[in-house]
Amino acid sequence: MILVDTSVWIDYLNGVKNRHTDTLDAGIVEGTVGMGDLIFLEILQGIRDDRQYRLTRQTLLTLGRMEMFGEGMPDKCAENYRVLRKKGITIRKTTDAIIATFCIERRMPLLFLDRDFIPFVDHLGLLSVLPET
Repeated sequence: MILVDTSVWIDYLNGVKNRHTDTLDAGIVEGTVGMGDLIFLEILQGIRDDRQYRLTRQTLLTLGRMEMFGEGMPDKCAENYRVLRKKGITIRKTTDAIIATFCIERRMPLLFLDRDFIPFVDHLGLLSVLPET
């Protein structure tokens, strides 16, 4: 099972072709893509057209959803943020800390385009689906 960050989903849903969206497409076909509730929220809140919103929502619901910010996660996310901050690295978005920590805790690889995840890979053991990301 892999988790796919919003950055890749946005490209995928907009028809962008690259190795990340190709990997996502293959994962959907293979049934190896999981959907986090936070990522589900980020994707849907960015859709302006009502028809597209309904269609995208219905499609994403077929993947099921995982609760990403459950019991114990606030402490773990804060600790990961603090570890990076002590190294002089500031994570710009709390959602990235949540997504990365969720994946680290579950040893679940993350497919991402957002460079903000690289410190989590380099310093905290986040697994990247595409290692050279």
